[in-house]
Amino acid sequence: MAGRDLCVLSLSEHVPGEERQMSEITGLFVEKPESTVATKGKNVTFVARVDSSNLLRKPAMKWLKGKWLDLSSKAGKHLQFKETYDRNTKIYTYEMSIIKVVEADAGGYRCEVTSKDKCDSCTFEVTVEAAQEEQQTNILEAFKRSGDADEDAGELDFSVLLKKREVKQEEPKEEVDVWAILSAAKPCDYEKIAFEYGITDLRGMLKRLKKMRKVEIKKSEGEVSSRFSCHSSSLNILLCRSLPEETGRLVLLCSLCTLADDAAYECVVGEEKCFTEIFVREPPITITKLLDDVHVVVGERVEFEVEVSEEGANVIWTKDGEELTRESGGYRFKKDGKKHMLIINEATKDDIGMFAVFTNGGHSQAELEVEDKELEVLQSIADLTVKATEQAMFKCEVSDEKVTGTWFKDGVEVKADNRIKMTHVGRIHKLTIDDVKPGDAGDYTFVPDGYALSLSAKLNFLATFTSLPQKSRSIMSPARVDPPKIHLDTTGSMVNKNTIIVVAGNKLRLDVEITGDPAPTVCWKKGDTEITNAEGRVRVDNRKTLSSFVIEGAERSDEGKYFITVTNPAGEDKAEIFVKIVDVPDPPENVKCTGVGEDTATIIWEPPKFDGGAPVKGYLMERKKKGSSRWTKLNFDVYESTTYEAKKMIEGVLYEMRVFAVNGIGISQPSANSKPFMPIAPTSEPTHLTVEDVTDSTCELKWRPPERIGAGGIDGYIIEYCKEGGTEWVQANEAPVEKNTYKVRGLPVGEKMLFRVMAINIAGRSPPTTLQQAVTIREIMERPKIRLPRQLRTKYIKKVGEKVNLVIPFQGKPRPVVTWTKDGEPLDPKAVNFRTSDVDTILFIRSAERAHSGKYVLSVQIENMEDKVTVEIQIVEKPGPPLSVMVTDVWGFNAALEWKPPKDNGNCEISGYTIQKADKKTKEWFTVYEHNRRPSCTVSDLVMGNDYSFRVFSENICGLSEEAGLSKNTAAIAKTGLRYNPVHYKEMEMNRSPKFTTPLVDRCVIAGYSAAISCAVRGFPKPKIIWMKNKIIISEDPKFLMQNNQGVLTLNIRKPSLFDGGMYSCKAINDLGEDVVECKLEVRVVTEKEETK
Repeated sequence: MAGRDLCVLSLSEHVPGEERQMSEITGLFVEKPESTVATKGKNVTFVARVDSSNLLRKPAMKWLKGKWLDLSSKAGKHLQFKETYDRNTKIYTYEMSIIKVVEADAGGYRCEVTSKDKCDSCTFEVTVEAAQEEQQTNILEAFKRSGDADEDAGELDFSVLLKKREVKQEEPKEEVDVWAILSAAKPCDYEKIAFEYGITDLRGMLKRLKKMRKVEIKKSEGEVSSRFSCHSSSLNILLCRSLPEETGRLVLLCSLCTLADDAAYECVVGEEKCFTEIFVREPPITITKLLDDVHVVVGERVEFEVEVSEEGANVIWTKDGEELTRESGGYRFKKDGKKHMLIINEATKDDIGMFAVFTNGGHSQAELEVEDKELEVLQSIADLTVKATEQAMFKCEVSDEKVTGTWFKDGVEVKADNRIKMTHVGRIHKLTIDDVKPGDAGDYTFVPDGYALSLSAKLNFLATFTSLPQKSRSIMSPARVDPPKIHLDTTGSMVNKNTIIVVAGNKLRLDVEITGDPAPTVCWKKGDTEITNAEGRVRVDNRKTLSSFVIEGAERSDEGKYFITVTNPAGEDKAEIFVKIVDVPDPPENVKCTGVGEDTATIIWEPPKFDGGAPVKGYLMERKKKGSSRWTKLNFDVYESTTYEAKKMIEGVLYEMRVFAVNGIGISQPSANSKPFMPIAPTSEPTHLTVEDVTDSTCELKWRPPERIGAGGIDGYIIEYCKEGGTEWVQANEAPVEKNTYKVRGLPVGEKMLFRVMAINIAGRSPPTTLQQAVTIREIMERPKIRLPRQLRTKYIKKVGEKVNLVIPFQGKPRPVVTWTKDGEPLDPKAVNFRTSDVDTILFIRSAERAHSGKYVLSVQIENMEDKVTVEIQIVEKPGPPLSVMVTDVWGFNAALEWKPPKDNGNCEISGYTIQKADKKTKEWFTVYEHNRRPSCTVSDLVMGNDYSFRVFSENICGLSEEAGLSKNTAAIAKTGLRYNPVHYKEMEMNRSPKFTTPLVDRCVIAGYSAAISCAVRGFPKPKIIWMKNKIIISEDPKFLMQNNQGVLTLNIRKPSLFDGGMYSCKAINDLGEDVVECKLEVRVVTEKEETK
């Protein structure tokens, strides 16, 4: 609750102008959106234009409502955004359209544009008004004139148009208890409720709510009152009641617990109180929408998006196992409710890797692949044949809208003028030449900027009769009748004689020159159908010497044979033309997965039924995770085969594939999605296969799990064997073995056998791991050897009553004979038990006693070979009390004690004594000394007039003795009235020259480990200390730390190196003299062999 209260205050106490300015405010807008009044149910569009001529990169536009609501997350049918760019003016145009405005769209809006270190913003308002009702069809009929004259006399009266409205009487509002609503509401709703009921003083509201935190319930059951109180700010306590069926039982119920309910609770009944605590833990944040793989080209924007189960959750992004932060260059993080996004504005090859997102309840990962940007030609330019005064247009289409280029004619750059125009719209580049002249004929080339690519075509000029000079015409126009003649141009788009290829959707215009005198009549037919249309998609345009056949937006149905017939009185001429329509191919069919691997899958498909009239050049493939909507491209170059192996997939994840067909015209629609498939592979082969044991008929094998297991896991192992030199492998186990060891039985004696092991899972068997050498099935003699554990190589100590369980492994074949003895005698089975297996022996004592202490000898024997070890066991207990505790002397306020060690030391060494005192008045014991090692001590600070007794406990590793030794006499501190006459003595001369009581000692230390050298000095006045290395004073070097503690001098050397070795000396100086000590410090480096030891 406290945290939520702070959250409310932070929203309500915001001071304008305190926002941190993120970047420089500049004037980037050329045109800003203006405030408007929108009609409910109508559409409204806002336009903003940004000048990018001075910007280094593309600006980013945000449309916001209010202060912080980003409208890009609300894009859909109601809100639509559009962005265009004019390359000539370098101006970006941004549009936001509100479809069918509703009342909730009213309010303040803001658009903000940023580009690196520049920023600009503007605000505008939207007011929504109700739609006006439709007026009457003839509004004049509603008018009437005043007076009794004809219809045109008098003045117009508009009162008929006024509507009679009923005045609604407002019903009196019921009074609402706002505090009752706030008490039952969640803290996150406080601000909303306060706004609804007009509460402006949020601080006062919160203070009043704090006073209402205690939930008190008073209920009488036999004159007993009860009260519950919560030491927390939580308001989620819904019910407090006493169960009638259980007298005296009080229950406090807290439903829908939140983190604010984590607190201490108190129940008060009369004067009795009890306490309890509730611990509330956050639920784990799970990932509801996984990451998708992304495949882009260099320079494109990358956006990884993940959706979690709770809003406001914290997630961690990593790349190749390293955490990404806001300081990591090139990465941007974004939160939108439950959605979390990682954004890379311009992808580079360095961004390739595996990206992952982690929450406290799960994680997801996806791969980013970045390819070099390649330009693809979607439509090349074609050769043209035109006549004088006509228009020639070269057109090509490339894959990138941003690519610019240059046009060349015969190797010389083409310059634009009134007749020649060059345009670039989207991916299409055009060169248009109006009023073609003979000098325009030549080879034209389009070269994209930044790419080693060029597109070429030829412009042929066709000279006609009308284009010749007047003198040439008069020579060629004799007064005679000429039969009709069709002149077909076999160049240009005709691939062979009388065949024309047209791309579907393009325009076909076939100009056929006709001669004859008088002018012939032209007739076009497709098959037996005559084409007479002068307008429409398929039409014929006839002139005196030219007949043009036009198809607008060619379709597949337009393909076929066309006939042209020209007739005049002098004769007839015919020609046949075949129009071939080429299009993108149909999508491939039957895409399916035929096999999977660890991160691969083999995909096959069938070619499209219709290739579009042009041979299929190849295919493009895409894949996506099941349930995702983001497709990832798998290849940028055309793939010619119908079998593809997809790689770099995540094992255990379901994928779908689709395929596009590509021909010379373009790319087909995508095929139907393949059935979901999951990359999964058998494990790698098991490792470290060894022979554990061999007998006359069995062989025990042991191995380790595979290094790579994968998502399929391991269901078990299959063991096979065969004779050396044979090829037939026999399976030794019927069902898979889960353990990593197996004993193969029923093997022939004396045969040499080979063994191999395979792991098995849902994907099948792994590759086998096979023994390098054959194993001879025969019992092998092995010398007995005892493997004594490290803790048993020294004295084994246990307390009386504890269990003793010693496990000692050994080896030897055949099975050795094991014997135990204690102090040269066989073990008593009633006191000590032991059990022996093939590989170890266990010595067991249920309840240890001191009699069990001694030396136990283990013997392992095979025939005349034997191995022995000795295990010493010591059973200890607490010692007995000290003996003969006596007060030997009393003086002043002191008493001297002496005693003898106990008779029973508990079978171990006495580590010390504990001394206690008690005076005869209180008879309370107080500890004077603990862990006193000597059998005597002096007790001081005794009180005058008291008579003291003393007792002593002995101590060993088991603890203090059960009983104490009491002093036989007491120490009486007598009261004396005598005057103390101090003894006069000559004052001792304290001044003396420095003298080292403990010298420095030569040392050898290891490089890299901190070391220290010490000595002790005395002298008065206090001497000055100087440390030197090789006779050079050590100044304030941070590597050296000099300490002086009561005359004990220490020089600490932090992580010494070879250069720190040498002669170190310490000098002490005062007014009476000086003294010096020195030592040699050797630093050595540990070699690898020493480290392995």
